[in-house]
Amino acid sequence: MSQQETPRPAGGAAGPDRTVLPIPEPEYPAITELDARNAEAPPRFEVKAPQGAPNVVIVLIDDIGFGHSSAFGGPIHMPTLEKLAAAGLRYNRFHTTALCSPTRVALLTGRNHHVNNAGAVMELATSFPGNTGVRPLSVTPLAEILRLNGYSTAAFGKYHETAPWEVSVSGPYDRWPTRSGFDKFYGFIGGETNQWAPGIFDGTVRIETPHTPGYHFTTDMTDQAIRWMSAQQALTPDKPFYLYFATGATHAPHHVAEEWIEKYQGKFAGGWDKLREETFARQKQLGVIPADAKLTPRPKEIPAWDGMSADQKRLFERQMETFAGFAEHTDHEVGRLVAQLEAVGELDNTLFFYIVGDNGASAEGGPEGTFNEMMALNGIVGKADQMMDHIDDWGGPSTFPHFAIGWAWAGSTPFQWTKQVASHFGGTRNGMVLHWPNGIKARGELRSQFHHVIDVAPTVLEAAKLPQPEMVNGIEQRPMDGVSMLYTVADAQAKDRRTTQYFEMFGNRGIYHEGWVACTRHSTPWLMVQNPPLTEDVWELYHVDKDFSQADNLAAQQPEKLKELQAVFLQEAVKNNVLPIDDRRAERFNPAIAGRPDLMGGRKSLTIYEGMTGMMENAFINVKGVHHTITAEIELMDANAGGVIIAQAGYFGGWTLYMKDGKVHHEYNWFALERTNIASTSALAPGKHNIVYEFIPDAAKPGTGGKSILSIDGQKVAEGRIPKTQPFAFSGDEGTDVGMDNETNVSPDYEQGENRFTGSIIKVKIDVN
Repeated sequence: MSQQETPRPAGGAAGPDRTVLPIPEPEYPAITELDARNAEAPPRFEVKAPQGAPNVVIVLIDDIGFGHSSAFGGPIHMPTLEKLAAAGLRYNRFHTTALCSPTRVALLTGRNHHVNNAGAVMELATSFPGNTGVRPLSVTPLAEILRLNGYSTAAFGKYHETAPWEVSVSGPYDRWPTRSGFDKFYGFIGGETNQWAPGIFDGTVRIETPHTPGYHFTTDMTDQAIRWMSAQQALTPDKPFYLYFATGATHAPHHVAEEWIEKYQGKFAGGWDKLREETFARQKQLGVIPADAKLTPRPKEIPAWDGMSADQKRLFERQMETFAGFAEHTDHEVGRLVAQLEAVGELDNTLFFYIVGDNGASAEGGPEGTFNEMMALNGIVGKADQMMDHIDDWGGPSTFPHFAIGWAWAGSTPFQWTKQVASHFGGTRNGMVLHWPNGIKARGELRSQFHHVIDVAPTVLEAAKLPQPEMVNGIEQRPMDGVSMLYTVADAQAKDRRTTQYFEMFGNRGIYHEGWVACTRHSTPWLMVQNPPLTEDVWELYHVDKDFSQADNLAAQQPEKLKELQAVFLQEAVKNNVLPIDDRRAERFNPAIAGRPDLMGGRKSLTIYEGMTGMMENAFINVKGVHHTITAEIELMDANAGGVIIAQAGYFGGWTLYMKDGKVHHEYNWFALERTNIASTSALAPGKHNIVYEFIPDAAKPGTGGKSILSIDGQKVAEGRIPKTQPFAFSGDEGTDVGMDNETNVSPDYEQGENRFTGSIIKVKIDVN
């Protein structure tokens, strides 16, 4: 690595002061010599990383539980994870925040999620401190610290840390990856993406989805990461790099090729209750849980496998087979990245974090799962009879699937609950493997110190011999909440340095303090209902230094200890901007209800133009369930015009105004289950035309049906009824396009990727009443 002296306090001659960033260029005395041949140039100023600073790779898998991977006793074969664990360390008391965005901001900054103003996912931001969705300037991400200290930096895959109203060409780009310390970004900005047809950004530019045969986003992002890392090392072999590799997998939709699903055919016929018992036995055999750990019982809210019908079991088996194949495929792609690190000779010199989940396994699919996860995100519970026709293509491009809650619970073995439930380890405890042959002598060992994602950034800084900056770009920095984990690598019995950690998500909350946990489960992930008052929550107490899985509730036996920890929780909550607690979910998708900024600023009208594509839902005027008109001024060159005039979202829900064979159509697509298509009866003549679509709702409430009316040049040409509309969201990553329908097609009446409008679009105006 580069020759540069280690950091020092400000002043002196030992090296640059790295506590103030950027490191200023030194001032040189003025040169008085006229002829350059007679003068000596001062040394060129260049910031280099400290001598011996390692490369850093952070792999973060999405929505996978502690009990899913084979490295932690689960049923899913993950050989890359096992390989790194055998040559490194497994951590079995490593924690996340219980949800996507909050875990990511905590991981990448070393500060608690509410300190980052990410109390929930960015799409649910509010106006309260701790939940605004805007990272403070006093919180500089690890990537920027490393970049300003001489590292090359890149991020690939899922980001989900940018406020939704900032995801447009208008910016600001301050909280995009490339303004958060990453030189390179290739991936998606939101919370999930269609693996077969993702909405990809290269830097800040939205690019067209590749149409190569067999395309899959995880493979694509791996290719991109390998190319970047290989080129960086080829050109600057003495410069360390930081690579953040955050897969969209295994978050829903569970998309993977059939060959990976077939590997698990028949392996889950015993159901989730049996799988949980089998996983628990393997975990003890591997030693990743203590010999005296207890398997927590199934909550009453999760149905027993034996109570399912034959059809339900057939469906549920396919769901889990698909998820398992999806996870193994993801590990395979991580393996390709690891293989290239070996090929360029940098694996041993790379501090490699393999974090198996940004939270517990996801129960957001509901009791029976769903073939279209957008239904669940809108608070609509899927039913098996809606899904039976999709069994054979489950996981393919015509599905957007998620599994039943029983599989999520089994994937969180041996703990209680799942993702979103921050009160219990089923939501917050994830397996983690640390691999760094040049810095860690131990091989294949287990570490059980209590740690959290906020501890990753300080660990990196210690390994790189870098201080936490006190000032960045003139802004005083808030110290990191995390502590380095490097003290654990040489001593399995080292005393914990993290003694207190709060947890909170949608009212589910808890506090870890000196070996104890006090917690209360307030809400249930798959139920979009009014929750009971926070003051009525029932608290539990666990001595987790002795009770690994939170199996023995001691609240009744030790009420004073419970009160002590409740007081610690409130103290931490105030310090970290956790209060007031907000337990709302689906309704917070609406900016007006949530109280966050809206790019539309309350406007009732929006005019857009041809070529404006990928306008994200939170940066577009909201037409869901309200009276609105869409007016398109177009010009046709012939009588056989076709293609999309304007479309919002895609195959799994949305709407489109398009032409086919010279006729005008409007189609409303309700979750790919019900479609309402109205059309003109005759083709339009060449020339200019004015097309107006109007929706008149039946009632002023989310999800209402209504009247659908199409007019051309002042004459009504078609009318129909839309039985119901999508209440809160169309898509997690597909936006609004003018002149085409990118990613997936809203309507099967035209081809995906081959639907560009053949006429000319002068403008499109959307008015809401």
